[in-house]
Amino acid sequence: MKNRIDTQRLVYLAFITLAAFLIGILIGTVDAVFGQVLSAISAIREAHPLYLTPFLALGGLLIVFLYDHFGGTSGKGINLVFEVADKKEREIPKRLVPLVMLATWITHLFGGSAGREGVGVQLGAAISHAFSPFFHSIKSPRTSRTFLIMGMAAGFAGLFQTPIAAIMFAMEVLIIGHLDLWAILPTCIAAFTASATSHLLGLEKFSHAVRFDFTLDGALFLKLAILGLCFGFAGTLFAFLLRQTKLKLLKTFKGPYQRIFILSLLLSSLLLICGLGRYSGLGTNLVAASFSGEAVYPFDWLLKLLLTVLTLAAGFQGGEVTPLFTIGATLGSVLAPLIGLPLEFVAALGFCGVFGSATGTFLAPIFICGETFGFENTPYIFIVVCFASLIKKDTSIYSLQKISDIK
Repeated sequence: MKNRIDTQRLVYLAFITLAAFLIGILIGTVDAVFGQVLSAISAIREAHPLYLTPFLALGGLLIVFLYDHFGGTSGKGINLVFEVADKKEREIPKRLVPLVMLATWITHLFGGSAGREGVGVQLGAAISHAFSPFFHSIKSPRTSRTFLIMGMAAGFAGLFQTPIAAIMFAMEVLIIGHLDLWAILPTCIAAFTASATSHLLGLEKFSHAVRFDFTLDGALFLKLAILGLCFGFAGTLFAFLLRQTKLKLLKTFKGPYQRIFILSLLLSSLLLICGLGRYSGLGTNLVAASFSGEAVYPFDWLLKLLLTVLTLAAGFQGGEVTPLFTIGATLGSVLAPLIGLPLEFVAALGFCGVFGSATGTFLAPIFICGETFGFENTPYIFIVVCFASLIKKDTSIYSLQKISDIK
């Protein structure tokens, strides 16, 4: 009997490992296509902001039309992924993949301030979860959730090419304070495969070596603690404002068409007035400025935060993570001279710390730091994330995220 169970387990591991590899290739390919088109669209918008940003309202109406007529449950976005994980929904429709990609391209073409990880996580979850019915004969209650986590990690890894951080993000984001470690092997294979695939297909990765020889004494510990509290506040502020703004707008406007049209008129005006598109799109221009010594203004982080909140609350698609990187890097650039630490170093800590605070994750920002800026910074970001988590309440950018109930 025991030998039979062991044989079944080995067969299961063999098949799910093969599935993880194939899923990683597929998701990495889709991520590469999506990311390269997004880069091309962003370049067009940056070259012609005055011609494209005024039409943000029309782009918004098109997005609402697409989801209204073809979306179905896809309109729930990332919340649908959480509902499937919680068994409140059974499946993620495959049409979510082209819809979320197209809607995000439209958002960025016309200057909306949004990210891209929402696309990666959603399309990854949708593609991977579509494979789970083929494994139902195994009768494992964790099969569906395993494929969901596997896809989320692969989608994140394919876009950012930080596979370890993607694995940690997918395993800890569904429930704060809980790790789905039983899914780690297939998730690891899918994430590393997706990352390698998108890299081979030409999708660029952002990385910047940050190397400073510090002695971790009491003075540095105190500075890192203060930075952690600041980044924790910024991340929590973003999550709080995003949730409250969405709720307020749902009560204020009669329907999604009216909401996105009126807010788009306001947004396009603000985006053009405030730096002629400086805060449009992903915000990679501000990240580059933070690490190159170019001009970063004290209000850059706050304007990027507010404009991203308005863009996403209005109903545009994309994601929050890349803007969170931008908010953290620019805030770090502002705090660096005040606290007496190198600009690049503090910008890197902010890049990761604000992300961790807003998403309710602990390990993901630590590994993001290592894979993006160098693992020699691990002790410093660990301290920052520890103190940033003190500010973290029950507020996250993911409204359906749960908190582990440990008694």
